[in-house]
Amino acid sequence: MLAPEKQLEIIKRGTVEIISEEILLKKLERSCALQKPLRVKAGFDPTAPDIHVGHTVLLEKMRQFQELGHEVIFLIGDFTGMIGDPTGKNETRKILTKEAVLKNAETYKAQVFKILSPERTVIRFNSEWLEKMSAIEVAQLGAFETVARMLERDDFKKRFRNQQPISILEFYYPLFQAYDSVALQADIELGGTDQKFNLLMGRSMQKAMDMEEQVVLMMPLLEGLDGVNKMSKSLGNYIGINEPAYEYVNGELSGIFKKVMSVPDSLIERYYELLSHSSIDDLKTLGQGLADGSTDPREAKKELAMELVTRYHGPEAAEAARKEYVDFLENKKVNLDAIATVEIKISASDRNNWLPQVMKENGLAKSTGEAIRLIKQRGVRLNDQVVESPDTALPEGEHLVRIGKNRILRVILS
Repeated sequence: MLAPEKQLEIIKRGTVEIISEEILLKKLERSCALQKPLRVKAGFDPTAPDIHVGHTVLLEKMRQFQELGHEVIFLIGDFTGMIGDPTGKNETRKILTKEAVLKNAETYKAQVFKILSPERTVIRFNSEWLEKMSAIEVAQLGAFETVARMLERDDFKKRFRNQQPISILEFYYPLFQAYDSVALQADIELGGTDQKFNLLMGRSMQKAMDMEEQVVLMMPLLEGLDGVNKMSKSLGNYIGINEPAYEYVNGELSGIFKKVMSVPDSLIERYYELLSHSSIDDLKTLGQGLADGSTDPREAKKELAMELVTRYHGPEAAEAARKEYVDFLENKKVNLDAIATVEIKISASDRNNWLPQVMKENGLAKSTGEAIRLIKQRGVRLNDQVVESPDTALPEGEHLVRIGKNRILRVILS
């Protein structure tokens, strides 16, 4: 094992808060002295099937603990997942079926091993102990906290003030999560900053049951591609780890590589710190280079995109995605296989080869009026030449109609 002080330096990378750093160092010192790994727990409720890179912030921290020689417990909340974590919610969540939760759990297991070492990961399900609790044990758990303490939570407080319903079951969620730490005898629990109330309750319950309190380590919530909101599939600002390295959607390049290139420049360092395997020294060099202008932000993002695609899909897929991005977005090549193609039989009677009409009927413009306006603004190119007149009619043959960088239509007339 590394020296406790060196381990602490690695563990602190990217963290928002550790409760407490002093106790963590003592646990690390005891672990080294006894050559006994710490038990590091992180819980994931499988309420949806897909994992995005925002979720991997915790997984990457778990990987670091594995590499430091500690025991990592990936806890699947198949029991709590049926309730749903009320954190940050302004309404009572619908209860999921056990079948839906277990189906999602299987996809989680397949995805997490793209990051964690299977040989060094212990997978547990909290139904192992929570389903076995008797009615009196559940009642005793409910007696552990007061309603007043529960209403200290911002989300519950707001809902109570706004006279929005809060179910008794939702009050039980943090109690169940806290009991997970008791059942697993966790030394450390990881979670996002939004989980602070739940994580601290684990410490309180362990203390009440005469156990050594776990250290709470909180990680930041990663901003999504919009640079503002937390990464979320519902907001469409996410990068899914199961997404293709690259793909074309409606003629536009997408996929992991392209999405990483869309990360705002202001977040490059943050994405590197939380998602890359770069050393602490390399991160400092990156930060200095971005600050003094010696590092090109686009090249930095390409390196990160290569690293992430390699991690999730392999080096060949990463190189193919890089080439696709450079060829078709930077060098402006046209990938004929990736763009929409329409075949038109020319009919002189209805002028169906009139360019504004072709644009309207094939989705490049909402109306012929809009198409005419785009042409007059010199925003339409035909076979890489600016269209000068809205009266343009397409002759027989194959043509490329382009608006901007990515809106391209391939037209074949006969």
